[in-house]
Amino acid sequence: MVRVRLPGGRLTPAQLETLADLTDGDDIELTSRGNIQLRGVADVDAARAALSDAGLLPSETHERVRNIVASPMSRALADRAAAFDEALRGRAALAALPGRFLFALDDGSGDVATLAADVETRDGALHLDGHRTDLPGTVEHMLDAAQAFLDLRADEWRIRDLPDGAARVAAALGGVILDRDSPAAPPAPPVGWFDRDDGTVALGAGVRLGRLPARTARFLAAIDRPLTVTPWRTILVHDLDDGAAETVVRVLAPMGLIFDANSPWLRVSACVGDHGCARAEADALGHAAGLVDDLDADERVHVVACERGCGAPSGEHRLVIAPPDPGE
Repeated sequence: MVRVRLPGGRLTPAQLETLADLTDGDDIELTSRGNIQLRGVADVDAARAALSDAGLLPSETHERVRNIVASPMSRALADRAAAFDEALRGRAALAALPGRFLFALDDGSGDVATLAADVETRDGALHLDGHRTDLPGTVEHMLDAAQAFLDLRADEWRIRDLPDGAARVAAALGGVILDRDSPAAPPAPPVGWFDRDDGTVALGAGVRLGRLPARTARFLAAIDRPLTVTPWRTILVHDLDDGAAETVVRVLAPMGLIFDANSPWLRVSACVGDHGCARAEADALGHAAGLVDDLDADERVHVVACERGCGAPSGEHRLVIAPPDPGE
């Protein structure tokens, strides 16, 4: 499997075209961190070269730590996420961060605050594992917090795993914890038509079970507008005029993309199951698809193929273990 990290979820049309080329006809998987996964890549070295040429692999040393989510509707945070990524790659020591460590840039709406980031900036303040500190949420303070975690950890993966982790990291930076963030319900996935202040339209498209067919990806790339992959397995197409947005919906809705925010497909997710996991003996994707029409109102379901429960969404949901395939 090839994992492609997208700081802030931003993706150019040319980059999406590259990803479609690498799938060899398979689906592109959207992850719960706004990243991309490709399975069944036969020539990993060739894929690495193609990703590097497309600007999707800017650092071999820091690739696994470039876990950066940002509020997807914010233009300013898109640029800030790119700058943060560059600054992160500029600190050699931070290449030692665990791959699960997560940074978040929130525009004040609280949307990515529900993703349980280790280090987050929101409303100008630094947040550590869901605790607001008295420190400013600058790029430098965020990176210093990550370094403090490295200095304090033994084999812990996340700040939450470190005893009194948030308070100790804050203290290492000369700060204190002010309060714990109030639990927030996960936001509705950004799906549908969004009029922007500059007169343009952003379209949010849901992707069934987070799997984007290569052919559909090529159609999205052909729109030739900036794209954002969100942590809710949707894709935003930015900078459209009304006519172009109407055409996009008319062409891509019949291809399976979801533009109705009330679609039950937005409340069903699944691990890859036996379509790509050696541990799985069940068709989690097929089982999930079979549940869509029978969901209760507002019910959220995640289907898995084994007890590990990979890919579960944040927030309340019902976990379903798919039955083994016949003959397994």
